[in-house]
Amino acid sequence: MSADDRTREQTMTSIGFIGTGNMGGPMARNLLKAGFKLSAYDVNADSLKSVVAAGAEAAASPNDAAAASDVVITMLPAGQHVASVYLGDTGIIAAVRPDTLLIDCSTIDVKTARDVARAAQNNGKQVLDAPVSGGTGGAEAATLTFMVGGSSTAFERARPILEKMGRTIIHTGGAGTGQAAKICNNMILGISMIAVGEAFVLAEKLGLEAQRLFDVASKSSGQCWSLTSYCPVPGPVPTSPANRDYKPGFAAELMLKDLLLSQAAAQQTTVDTALGQHAANLYESFVKAGNGGADFSGIIKMIREQRR
Repeated sequence: MSADDRTREQTMTSIGFIGTGNMGGPMARNLLKAGFKLSAYDVNADSLKSVVAAGAEAAASPNDAAAASDVVITMLPAGQHVASVYLGDTGIIAAVRPDTLLIDCSTIDVKTARDVARAAQNNGKQVLDAPVSGGTGGAEAATLTFMVGGSSTAFERARPILEKMGRTIIHTGGAGTGQAAKICNNMILGISMIAVGEAFVLAEKLGLEAQRLFDVASKSSGQCWSLTSYCPVPGPVPTSPANRDYKPGFAAELMLKDLLLSQAAAQQTTVDTALGQHAANLYESFVKAGNGGADFSGIIKMIREQRR
């Protein structure tokens, strides 16, 4: 297919985009830049303004955004919001045309994702759970990672659209596996950031300069993303939030949300994730202390203040 053919296809594809907040807004604007026609909705009228200014049509309700669309994309805060939008006699699944592709990019619990997939299948519709990683910066730059659960057919149909919002698009398997990949990945991230923070605080107390520890650990067995890409102390990684007073980035309250989702899943599956639970407890304390809007790497400040 030529570039002109792809442009014509995108112009003909109409997308209903529901949830145009901090993540959804830039994702929707990137689709508009790529030439797709958008009908957008958000419960917060202010969140719609930049998307409408970029060329989207404002919808009066989720169903209004979805009714005439070829593809519906949702980016919502939690499982209960996804369920209320998709399920029931007045939900999107019941309202859209049979050939409409449904893509939920929210980060939610695996059970709700599979409930939505089951309802869609029973209604003859295709749905994908496609949570993202990359934060607001990745959403703005269209460099997000999409972890996509659902059928191969639906995935291949969605791929050209997701590629306009992200750099890495991974099919993780059947329904719910996108959510599973997201919460497992972020459990690793939450645990590793605490470990890196503890190591740097211990180094401070032992008289070892942060840059020297970074030079050693980044080239040896302590190497990890939390260290080399997102170092929680100022200096070694100039682009990390530590160099801008821990402005997110990825907010601590969102890390806590994902860790709590991982622990709910662990409880449901009777898997012992002791470090995941401890990380959730620490981030809960950090957020309750008024740091929910700070970058999650800022938890090093709480580690530094703690005493045995």
